[in-house]
Amino acid sequence: LFLTVCAVGIGGTFQYGYNVSIINAPTQHIHKFLNETWASRYHKELNPDLLTFLWSVIASIFSLGGLCGALIGGSMAIRLGRKGALLMNNFIAILASILMGISFPTGLFELLIAGRFLIGINSGIGLCVQPLYLGEVAPKHLRGAMAMGTSIFLTGGILTGQIIGLRELLGEEKFWPLLLSSSCFPAFAQLLFLPWFPESPRYLLIDRGDELSCAKALKRFHGSSEYQSEMEDIQRECFALDGEKPKKPWQLFTDCGVRWQLITVIVLTMGQQLSGINAIYFYATYIFEQAGISAEKIPYVTLGTGACECLTALTCGLLIDFVGRRYLIIGGYLLMSLWCIVLTFSLTYQELYSWVPYVSMTSIFAFILSFGLGPGGITNTLTAELFIQSSRPAAYMIGGTVSWISFFTVGMLFPFIVNGLKQYCFLVFLLECALVAVFIFLVLPETKKKSFLEIKKEFNKLNFGRNA
Repeated sequence: LFLTVCAVGIGGTFQYGYNVSIINAPTQHIHKFLNETWASRYHKELNPDLLTFLWSVIASIFSLGGLCGALIGGSMAIRLGRKGALLMNNFIAILASILMGISFPTGLFELLIAGRFLIGINSGIGLCVQPLYLGEVAPKHLRGAMAMGTSIFLTGGILTGQIIGLRELLGEEKFWPLLLSSSCFPAFAQLLFLPWFPESPRYLLIDRGDELSCAKALKRFHGSSEYQSEMEDIQRECFALDGEKPKKPWQLFTDCGVRWQLITVIVLTMGQQLSGINAIYFYATYIFEQAGISAEKIPYVTLGTGACECLTALTCGLLIDFVGRRYLIIGGYLLMSLWCIVLTFSLTYQELYSWVPYVSMTSIFAFILSFGLGPGGITNTLTAELFIQSSRPAAYMIGGTVSWISFFTVGMLFPFIVNGLKQYCFLVFLLECALVAVFIFLVLPETKKKSFLEIKKEFNKLNFGRNA
């Protein structure tokens, strides 16, 4: 089971985290490439406004690709299987790496845009299919810890990208095409290791009707002596579905039986993206400068933020099946609300006392730790748990679409929010975190160590009221 998490994660959410972080290091080098390419092609200087526009397209086209990936990920998981979808996804990453790698020698910045779009599609599919696969292969008592593999590899990808992008490694000007094309290595690693692992047993029995392959897969995952109880659980779910085919995303919106599960996933996904984590990263450089850290050393201090996220993802993986999802996610949002208040005060009085920037620095790391302990890791885990087999792929498609649209919206609107409200932007995030915490407290039941059918019955009380 542990090796399965590693084989799935390296080509799944690792790619998302890695490709989000590596684009930061070569920003100036890509600006220079755009200027030189434009000058050699059209024999005139590139207009600064057009340069900003081209760079914005290169940076944000990744989100558009992610949205497309989220829209097709569920369908791929149904047609090709969870494992098959992940394997096919690697060929998209390899093609993207080739396009980004040859953009500089060919002098075609259009290839860079196409490559970023394709790697976005790869990330969107990975974010959809990986938690789906891990949620289905895990036994009840380890489901939370295994699903946290999604978050662990995502944060590991961010940290790895930050390290690889340092000047001492691939952060130099001559290496930036190699840096952007290095995302092919995780893809090759998954193509090498994932074929050795079985397909999702739930997919094999419920979607394919292949009981023999399901039993073989369960024996591999849970051992010959322990697999029987999981087999019975899958058979009960199969019997309850009574041959129901996988649903399309639009069918979930009209299904009363999943109304509150769907509302919960949408609220949690939007809450995760709009929580202020992007504001924290935006303000990090400014706060580090105010604390007296030189510009050359800031990239190394920023590694601490990546390490913080990675550490909390691992901690959450250890705690999730012991403490429970509900307490961790509510606690995470409440702590984030607290740090929003502290940050607002410390940024307001930043210039008055020499020790205040250090309070801001501490708050940044504390906010990231709180985010990773709850909202950052558990949101994807819950999407797998709140739906039964026929609704799960469609739920991931909806959740992924909401996530990427929110991600893109925050990227577009965030600079205006910061410019307009300055440090008081954290009061907006304070309100958002507090409201999501209240929603979870009122709506979300505890899901640890419960079967998917038991969780569905819990939600029936909300969906159907007295008629449940």
